[in-house]
Amino acid sequence: MLQATPLTDGWILRTFDGTADALPASVPGCVHTDLLAAGVIPDPFLGRNETAVAWVGRQDWTYETDLRPGSGHEQTDLVFEGLDTVAEVVLDGRLLGRTRNMHRSYRFDVTGLSGRLSVRFGSAYAEAEAVRGALGERPAAYAEPFQYVRKMACSFGWDWGPTLVTAGMWRPVRLEQWSTARISRVRPLVTVEEGVGVVELAVEVERTRVEAPLAVEATVAGERVRASIDGTRGVVRLEVPDPLLWWPRGYGEQPLYDVELTLLHGASPLDVWRRRIGFRSIELDRSADEHGTGFTFVVNGERLFARGVNWIPDDVFPSRITRARYRERLTQAADAGVDLVRIWGGGIYESADFYDVCDELGLLVWQDFPFACAAYPEEQPLRGEVEAEARENVVRLMPHPSLVLWNGNNENLWGFRDWQWEERLAGESWGEGYYLGVLPRVVAELDPTRPYTAGSPWSGSWDHHPNDPAHGTHHSWEVWNREDYAEYRREVPRFMAEFGWQAPPAHATLRRALPGEELAADSPGMLHHQKAEDGNGKLRRGLERHFAWPEGDFDRWHYLTQVNQARAVATGIEHWRSNWPVCAGTVVWQLNDCWPVTSWAAIDGDGREKPL
Repeated sequence: MLQATPLTDGWILRTFDGTADALPASVPGCVHTDLLAAGVIPDPFLGRNETAVAWVGRQDWTYETDLRPGSGHEQTDLVFEGLDTVAEVVLDGRLLGRTRNMHRSYRFDVTGLSGRLSVRFGSAYAEAEAVRGALGERPAAYAEPFQYVRKMACSFGWDWGPTLVTAGMWRPVRLEQWSTARISRVRPLVTVEEGVGVVELAVEVERTRVEAPLAVEATVAGERVRASIDGTRGVVRLEVPDPLLWWPRGYGEQPLYDVELTLLHGASPLDVWRRRIGFRSIELDRSADEHGTGFTFVVNGERLFARGVNWIPDDVFPSRITRARYRERLTQAADAGVDLVRIWGGGIYESADFYDVCDELGLLVWQDFPFACAAYPEEQPLRGEVEAEARENVVRLMPHPSLVLWNGNNENLWGFRDWQWEERLAGESWGEGYYLGVLPRVVAELDPTRPYTAGSPWSGSWDHHPNDPAHGTHHSWEVWNREDYAEYRREVPRFMAEFGWQAPPAHATLRRALPGEELAADSPGMLHHQKAEDGNGKLRRGLERHFAWPEGDFDRWHYLTQVNQARAVATGIEHWRSNWPVCAGTVVWQLNDCWPVTSWAAIDGDGREKPL
């Protein structure tokens, strides 16, 4: 039987050139959290410490431990679930491989090897700047070179987030030891056909013995099926009569079924794969009508008005996000009546814990592929990385009934048409080949049960403006940027995928984040924790249309800006929801924050809820 051994203990961290003393390291983790734990850097969330730790992202780092695998198996693999981002993996002086993608896992054959294991991380800045130099400048919403490396884009800062460019083993590391064969991939297709639940498991295996006869046995809901493996592939189909259907929150229950697939050599089990699934159907109705082009989710034949929120990484250091924290944050959303969470494209593919909790709570998940607010080169080395990460993550997330939509990008189609990118690019690649080529092809091949849309906003084709409210998804930012929130009532989009209004975090959050500072709207710490362009100016202009400006009274400013945020968002939601079924959903920007900051979030960086 395959034996998995976590590699969590005994790691140290040092600078790549060895000029500083080695420090104990946590895995999973990252350089920033290890330096913080050792007292080398101050907490970057406090005061203006973000600036003081900027050097960390420009440095090269090495993690090391001793690797002494036991014997008794034919093959030993070293498995990294996530390396952030540009790394060389070296064992006993032997280079095992190089990586350049935070969004992928990596497996190295270390059979018969032992010694000092080093994972050497180069600066993501250096990699991104080198790729930019080789492929040429592309336009983006921000100056940092985030689109030139397959990494969480908001590590490089955003209009609500700090610039803290991370490195490290951000997801678990383990040894896997096995003999004869192991399960390398299971692709589950779960459908409901005339009242019968169908589970089709496409299995791939890796072998050490080509001639060994193999079989797989699968079980779900008391049904059991066995099938042989022909070479390295096989398919198992199970049928569950009259399954209980999985429903979104507010429409029914969320029954989940355990699926188990065992790889066998004769009667001997070699490996096992376990997941939870739910039986439901999902469609996206994009029919043309007298109002334009629709965008309506249909679950189990029921048309829904989506009550959604946008999700960003809940911590700028994602390795710190636990299952309990996911549950707390998502429960806060569910308790507010939310039934859809959009995972925004400047972040990550979340861990299994996120989707497990959504499965349990009945929260629909709209998953962006990680592309946001920039023109992305389509040449190598990026093109191969994009397809590899898409293939891995589509299959990884397929078991989850909560996942109902794949989306190609955030605002890049809009940017090409409206933000002068088309003229500046002058024919250079910018990502269209991903959103209208690679990604829909991967989804159609691997996960044909779920819809795909090329981007958000997107009207469905270049025949209409990408952000045309009459067609597909729409983002409304003119109101926050330049107008009064009453202007939300002037239009009825088919699906409002982004809109929002800013407010500061809770008083308690500010007191923790800005210790010793006399708080004022324009105090140094408050301004540092306000990342939006002219953010305070927009807060003031939006407030003065409804309330007297509280000159010199921070407490009243704080209270009124939070109230104004709540009123603004409520105005939009009430208007658009009253226009169902022409408008089929709202997705508020945004649910959460990744640190303490004045932003559009409903829940601040310390997990405290605003009046919104």
